[in-house]
Amino acid sequence: MTIPRLAAPLLAAPLLAGVFAPALSAHTGDTPHARSAPMAVPIAQTVPDAQDIPYPGTIRLEIDASDITRALYRVKQTVPVAPGTTSLILQLPSWLPGNHAPRGPMNLIADIRFEAGGKPIAWTRDPVEVNAFHLALPAGTREVVAHFIHTSPLQTNEGRITMTQEMLNLQWEKMSLYPAGHYVRQITFAPSVTFPKGWTAFAALDGESRNGDTVRWAPVDYETLVDSPVFAGKYARAWDLGHDVSLDVVADAPEQLELAPENLDSFRQLVSESMALFGARHFDRYELLLALTDRMGGIGLEHHRSSENSYEPKAFIDWANLAHDRNVTSHELVHSWNGKFRRPARLWAPDYRQPTQGNLLWMYEGQTQFWGWILAARSGLQPKETVLGAIANSAGLYATQPGRGWRSVEDTTHDPIINARRPVPYPTISRSEDYYNEGMMVWLEADQIIRAGTDGARGLDDFARAFFGTHDGDWGQVTYEFDDIVATLNGVYPHDWATFLTTKFQTPGQPAPLGGVERGGYRLVWKAEPNPYEAGRMRSGKYLNLLYSLGMSINASGEITTVMWDGPAFNAGLVDGVSIIAVNGTAYSDTVMKQAVTAATVSKEPIELMVKRGDRYLTVPIAYHDGLRYPWIEPVAEGEQPLDRLLAPRVAATTPATPATTGE
Repeated sequence: MTIPRLAAPLLAAPLLAGVFAPALSAHTGDTPHARSAPMAVPIAQTVPDAQDIPYPGTIRLEIDASDITRALYRVKQTVPVAPGTTSLILQLPSWLPGNHAPRGPMNLIADIRFEAGGKPIAWTRDPVEVNAFHLALPAGTREVVAHFIHTSPLQTNEGRITMTQEMLNLQWEKMSLYPAGHYVRQITFAPSVTFPKGWTAFAALDGESRNGDTVRWAPVDYETLVDSPVFAGKYARAWDLGHDVSLDVVADAPEQLELAPENLDSFRQLVSESMALFGARHFDRYELLLALTDRMGGIGLEHHRSSENSYEPKAFIDWANLAHDRNVTSHELVHSWNGKFRRPARLWAPDYRQPTQGNLLWMYEGQTQFWGWILAARSGLQPKETVLGAIANSAGLYATQPGRGWRSVEDTTHDPIINARRPVPYPTISRSEDYYNEGMMVWLEADQIIRAGTDGARGLDDFARAFFGTHDGDWGQVTYEFDDIVATLNGVYPHDWATFLTTKFQTPGQPAPLGGVERGGYRLVWKAEPNPYEAGRMRSGKYLNLLYSLGMSINASGEITTVMWDGPAFNAGLVDGVSIIAVNGTAYSDTVMKQAVTAATVSKEPIELMVKRGDRYLTVPIAYHDGLRYPWIEPVAEGEQPLDRLLAPRVAATTPATPATTGE
């Protein structure tokens, strides 16, 4: 990021710092009053922009991750410097890939010390770019050694927990410093990690060697290192999924690693369906990293040769009941093509200091969301009914979400910076990262436009091959702009795609995005029972979704967690954080609440809630009589519909999976 220097003010004589310039006099009556008015101090850029030139030498990065009792990563970095170097700037990554925002956790870095020749070096933090440390080097310095600690959060209110007694998730960019002034692909690191005794480690890094509990990898450029996180654990297993893809799993307990052969085959089928869809691959090998845990923080994060994923602890052994929880793996796998190989030009940056721009996240994330669900259905990783339920959830939300009236989908692409996924009081009016799911709905409509216009001969599959499936064997990155998307769509099927995309993504106040559902031979309907996807979410998350009836969601203890803007609960004065004590005079429970909503359909009396807000108890009547309402999509006629054909497998079922291998 280049911070422009402010032009010097045009004054007759220079002003010394700290001396004020008198402003125009203010007066009351005949008595003038002076009013001081400071002048701005120009902001000087002291961290250089990245240049595409090599950094001299290899940086040794040694991390001791063995202290699982205190959840500490102890870091030692040895940074060579060229002869005659008198200063060095080392910085923690700020703009993190996949986060689309400046979230480098400088707050978790502690006890940082620098030395040269065994003697301490004083450091100064940059006052503007606070992730950067300025070092003045003694004469003759040949290398700088940095020591510091990265403290994994111990509780969720401190941040995402990355180390437990059973596993860890090491992300290099959060515990390493890199020299300013160079493209990160031009900086070489030699990484090593010491793990707890007997743990197995997984990472998409080459040249792995092990000495006791210390694992080393071959020297690698910093861009690739940051793109190659580590999962390690006490309980671990790995499976070969074919096509040079492996499923590497760590768990809270050993029995959670039991995966039935037919369920393992759905992962193999996912890989085969992905290869068939894109027609090319952009990795030499791929590590699908997966944690089965409720102790380490949940994650779904894309990388070129791997991905970080988490499921509920019992996801393997309670396969049927946790079908809703498996989509993250298909989504993140798609990102190897969409987001890593092909990425928006303004989401690519030469280092982790330059800000990135997410305007095209409706392509990066929205089409990935689309393919994540489609491939889950085609492979059997998730039942078709679950996938239809997920589409129904989005259809229902965007058919009723009031925030669509003022805010476009593209404007929500700025939410990673604006809000960073913090809870907001009224998300249905504020909106939040809707480029994922409304993006999916728009791409579903694009697919159905192509299929209808070509009598089913072509679809978005053809776009995927043309856009992401080029340069087979290219492990690099190819960027794109809006016009590239339009041109490729027109190459698949001529249509006014520029207007279509501009209207759907950049223009607020559009009709509900149901075109793909309707062109696909389905329609949005409302039922008194939740669809399979939402039923699984409610069961796992222990909440009651009444968003489309009373206009609120309620957690297991009876606390309101979300209120629909301008819905019945909102209009009755209920807000997040209010606890429901009783319903029509009976102590609150999910069952009692649902029974009351159902009974109100044949009664003229309001539903009466006793609630607690702060230290006040209130009786709140809600005049609602339309019963429980949950979104579903259902076919409009008998027989196979276009949407059914989109979800159908493209690849014949694979042979049974290779047996698992255990950790070392």
